[in-house]
Amino acid sequence: MTTPKIKELAVVLVSGGMDSLVTAAIANDAHEELAFLHLNYGQKTEEKELECFHKIADFYNVPTHRRKIIDVSFLKQIGGSSLTDDKITVKKYQGDSDDIPDSYVPFRNTHIVAMAVSWAEVIGATKIFIGAVEEDSSGYPDCRPSYYKALNNLIKEGTKDGIIEVITPVIAMKKSEIVQKAVELKAPIESSWSCYERGDVACGVCDSCALRLRGFTRAGLEDPIPYKERPSYD
Repeated sequence: MTTPKIKELAVVLVSGGMDSLVTAAIANDAHEELAFLHLNYGQKTEEKELECFHKIADFYNVPTHRRKIIDVSFLKQIGGSSLTDDKITVKKYQGDSDDIPDSYVPFRNTHIVAMAVSWAEVIGATKIFIGAVEEDSSGYPDCRPSYYKALNNLIKEGTKDGIIEVITPVIAMKKSEIVQKAVELKAPIESSWSCYERGDVACGVCDSCALRLRGFTRAGLEDPIPYKERPSYD
């Protein structure tokens, strides 16, 4: 028996990446109405990510008035990340590590969620979906479950009605499980983009490309997007 969809509006943070795509698919499966939020923060693949955002929004029939695009280019002014700072090169994947990689954008998810909460208050949404993945948490402190627990406590204290909640549906999934979930929900994987370095053809060797390709390999599937290199990651 199919579970009926929730009627209340939900905000989905959609970067254009595979994790946010699957998060959008899960939110679409649960809610009748969605609002999509995308942030341009001066990342090297900003143009490609925005293109993917609109393709995903089109797929899920999100109307134009519920697509919010916010310029947060102050994150590029702050720098400190290979995603935003032209003086820092995007590194090749060196294997799993407990070190925080230089692709980490300092406190980015807090800025992103804060804007989503502000918008949610305005449009009457009580759920905010974000595609944070714990598999990335050894490198990114703002992808840990403990971070979202603390963030939800802050949101409860700092909002008008205290009822807005951040939902992290893929946080405990491995990349292979995210790929499988995309297939299960018939999400348009070909419309997502994960590369940190390039917007024309995915490099295949940055951390994000490596984790994505490894996920497809472990799921026994082939990634449909184009790559400059397709190394074997197992």
